[in-house]
Amino acid sequence: MSNNVLYEDRLNGGCHWSLHMRKGNSLRLIDIEGGANVGMLLYNPVNLLERYNAPDTLKCQHTFKLHRGHCLYSDMGRIFCSIVDDSVGWHETVCGNTTAAMVKQKWGEHNYQEYRNDWYQNGYNSFLVELAKYGLGKKDMAANLNLFSKVGVDEEGNMQYVPGNSQAGDAIELRFEMDTLVLLHTCPHPLNPADEYPRKAVTYQIRQAAPVTDDDYCKNFRAENQRGFANNEIFHLGTGGR
Repeated sequence: MSNNVLYEDRLNGGCHWSLHMRKGNSLRLIDIEGGANVGMLLYNPVNLLERYNAPDTLKCQHTFKLHRGHCLYSDMGRIFCSIVDDSVGWHETVCGNTTAAMVKQKWGEHNYQEYRNDWYQNGYNSFLVELAKYGLGKKDMAANLNLFSKVGVDEEGNMQYVPGNSQAGDAIELRFEMDTLVLLHTCPHPLNPADEYPRKAVTYQIRQAAPVTDDDYCKNFRAENQRGFANNEIFHLGTGGR
């Protein structure tokens, strides 16, 4: 974990944003009051066809959940970022987003014209707004991460949201192994059973990360991660490695 904070701000609940993270920097997200959900998508800014791949990320690291040590893979076998610090222990990447219809059914309709900044946003449309800023659209949507959220599975295979997975002050830090376009929203998790629309804000910090060494925890967490870092090295030589 790096303590060199280059920039810090707050992303309020039910909002969305995007940023360009540079290789060698880290993004630290902090749950301010507990119960946060941060939807995230990742793209290669020099080739927007390359984006976060949830199935590859899970299967190559033999996991259903994400935590410290895991790397987030693109659909070209490269590593966007590594989870270098995490106090939560479980982040899910299989349940996708809320939609406008889901939000309306769960919590009613609060439109912008009537409620202004207190309107109820949803994860799917939030990502579409951010995608449009870079010339992308519905066809470019991928399966997203839901940081801070946990979903369990019963004996019949039904997925259930686990309340209280993230507490106030919990944090996750992602070290970026290549330049990455990051899309974020703080809309509710699609399985959240809360009676009222949950608005959970997070603090985000951009930090200067320490250099990756041969004994790096994430690099050696799985043998597959070593191959992912090798793919990144080829990419950064300028060959593209497609």
